[in-house]
Amino acid sequence: MTSHAKPLLSVENSSDQIRIFRSGAVEPILVQQAEANSRPFIHPILAPDGKGILTEDAPAHHPWQHGLYIGLNDVNGIGFWSEGLNPTRIHLDGTFHPRLTQDAQVKDNCAIWSVRTEYRHPQGQPLLQETQSWELTDLGDHYQLHLNWQLQAEIDLTFGEYPYGGLFLRMPFRHPSGGTALNSAGQRNAEAEGKRARWVAVQMPIQGRDNDAGIAIMDHPSNLEHPVPWRVDGQLGISPSCSIAGPWRLNHGEIRSFQYSVIIFTGQIQESFIEETWQSFARRE
Repeated sequence: MTSHAKPLLSVENSSDQIRIFRSGAVEPILVQQAEANSRPFIHPILAPDGKGILTEDAPAHHPWQHGLYIGLNDVNGIGFWSEGLNPTRIHLDGTFHPRLTQDAQVKDNCAIWSVRTEYRHPQGQPLLQETQSWELTDLGDHYQLHLNWQLQAEIDLTFGEYPYGGLFLRMPFRHPSGGTALNSAGQRNAEAEGKRARWVAVQMPIQGRDNDAGIAIMDHPSNLEHPVPWRVDGQLGISPSCSIAGPWRLNHGEIRSFQYSVIIFTGQIQESFIEETWQSFARRE
């Protein structure tokens, strides 16, 4: 995969949304959503060639899933995943309270921004503070999106063992047209469920395109449980999730950080390119 001319970026900031554009374009290439009292998430993400949206918001099969987002399960028994939309566990679902910490900053083909979110117990007590710091680089034929994810405990916390949780990607999968998930160990689709890997990539047909497009997520060596186990679900939703490996703790005031890199591309998964990009990302401190 080669990079062509690097487009310049512009940004529109509001109190609950950041919209990032290529210079002169009408449609944003990426939108950060941060509505009050709701989970923050990124959607839509436009394909690098401008043809088709690569993320999906609130699909019928999982209405609490939103493009590229973060969710947690069993935080001292409280869930930050299904947003009160699962009637069997409404009383166990906590709430999200995000704010954009400042206007997004743009220089040439790069944009940076951050979202700080308070996670609260259903009765209103703060459990943890989350900061998502994002950096987007538009390289023409693909984007790279880096995330520094930081959690700070407001009380002693135990994150229970669970088959998913953490950074999660939902693409517009449809069973008739299918798609492919591939991990760094060469395992595909259901074979990759629960398996440890440096990265997982997903490609699938996208409305408005005559070829596939995809997204890869890469796990950094500094992260807990690296190479981390991954969720790869039946609709090719993917998530690097240390909670699959077992419970973990954060004591009151303690901070834990995770780093991920995301590649947004068109066409087929190119294993050598993703691996080469992961090697570069792995050297990032």
